[in-house]
Amino acid sequence: MSLPNINPTNTNAWLNLQKHFSMMENNSIKEMFQKDSTRAEKFHIQWNDFLVDFSKNNITQETLDLLLKLTEEVNLKQAISQYFNGELINQTENRAVLHTALRAPQTATFLVDGTNVMPEIYEVKHNIEKFTHEITSGIRTGFTVKHFTDIVNIGIGGSDLGPAMVVEALQYYKNHLTVHFISNVDGDHVNEIIKKINPETTLFVIVSKTFTTQETLTNSETIRTWFLKSAKQEDVAKHFVAVSTNIQKVTEFGIDVNNIFPMWDWVGGRFSLWSAVGLSISLAVGFDNFDKLLKGANQMDEHFKNESFDKNIPVILALISVWYNNFFGAESEAIIPYTQYLQKLAPYLQQGIMESNGKSIGRDGKPVNYQTGTIIWGEPGTNSQHAFFQLIHQGTKLIPTDFIGFVTPLYGNEDHHDKLMSNFFAQTEALLNGKTSEQVQAEFDKQGMEKSKADYLKPFKVFTGNKPTNTLLIQKLTPENLGSLVAMYEHKIFVQGIIWNIFSYDQWGVELGKQLANSILEEINHKKVAEHDSSTTLLLKHFLNKAN
Repeated sequence: MSLPNINPTNTNAWLNLQKHFSMMENNSIKEMFQKDSTRAEKFHIQWNDFLVDFSKNNITQETLDLLLKLTEEVNLKQAISQYFNGELINQTENRAVLHTALRAPQTATFLVDGTNVMPEIYEVKHNIEKFTHEITSGIRTGFTVKHFTDIVNIGIGGSDLGPAMVVEALQYYKNHLTVHFISNVDGDHVNEIIKKINPETTLFVIVSKTFTTQETLTNSETIRTWFLKSAKQEDVAKHFVAVSTNIQKVTEFGIDVNNIFPMWDWVGGRFSLWSAVGLSISLAVGFDNFDKLLKGANQMDEHFKNESFDKNIPVILALISVWYNNFFGAESEAIIPYTQYLQKLAPYLQQGIMESNGKSIGRDGKPVNYQTGTIIWGEPGTNSQHAFFQLIHQGTKLIPTDFIGFVTPLYGNEDHHDKLMSNFFAQTEALLNGKTSEQVQAEFDKQGMEKSKADYLKPFKVFTGNKPTNTLLIQKLTPENLGSLVAMYEHKIFVQGIIWNIFSYDQWGVELGKQLANSILEEINHKKVAEHDSSTTLLLKHFLNKAN
């Protein structure tokens, strides 16, 4: 069965939301709080270790009711059922989308072409557990019988961003192994990593579904050439493993067939950290913590699949995002985690959200007549407060922002954590309330500032406020809670894609530049520029002349 194919702008709910927006556009969120002392109580969801407060948004109960009505008219419930039932919802590639199966319990049933895939998923999980134990315990050693000290993950896109984000996020839980990531085809990247490692004690994990990705293979060949300066060809099998479907190419590279961890075409790259792509995560923090990550994601899956939409965290966050994107015209969203451990969360979500929903063709094959996708960016707080928060507070752009904080610090340093979290709470309150001209004047009066100077400075020190935020307050940064957080954003992506009537799980836009790069590489290799636009011709000739 195909996904619903409904242009959202043709629904009654959308038309009613447009009328509603005309009344809400200039509303004051601050005044809504003043008029309703129970607002925060109404507009928050508490689930497991998560408290999600969405009350600091320009919404009323009527807004939510209309947005929930939109979910009915686009048949979201039916789409969720198709998503979890393994139907081929990635229709342009004729594939199911079942990263949710990777974190489901062994007793679950997920059918692909009529076959339950859970037995093979758990076979791979068992192999990951066994391999992780052998490496971390020292049972497996390198070609000089030394224990492994370093892991190098070689991949790009989802084969890099997901594992790199999680390994960084769970540094508190890491074992004695140090994990490095190589993704960019830039030779400087791979050579900087080579400077940090010893060939005798380093394990290389090559992650490429087809084993044909240019960046990954180029980096892998460079690493292998470097490795063979110290070792023999037969030693490659002890130091290189692969996550791939292309067994022939992997074995030709010199990797032992027993050291190949499979991938499946029903898992998109940007949703693949839950699969064997997460091998580097398991090696970094131990299989038990990797398994807890999966279980936390599964808990969010169950919440998303079964909870009514008015209490469903991914659904509510997706609807609020659609409200700002399609009615207020907000083009970007900021994600600000108040923990340094999540410094790679925004770059990770950039791929997940922008590659998934950066589409302009509807599921009907026609160009859409409304905005899809949002630009995602962010950095950890408090660093970001000293950088781009100026734009959020006093700029001309509307930037809905997610604040992510944790109640309990991992190292128990209350002084640091209280200062961090005081900023976390203060920023959302400041974005809500702003600072009025009267408040600024009162500050000037207290300072005894002369009138002419005060009159000049006053407009520069006024904050309009009314800046929307969601606050996610989580008990502690654990593997389980991280899994739930990432799965939450995955399901938010899904809901938005259904509403916007686009296919979220293909990425044809990634291909064009790759194709052109291959033909231009031929020109560079032969030092002969073919026909291009005048700009590209100028640049190529300059590059080739300089290279000579």
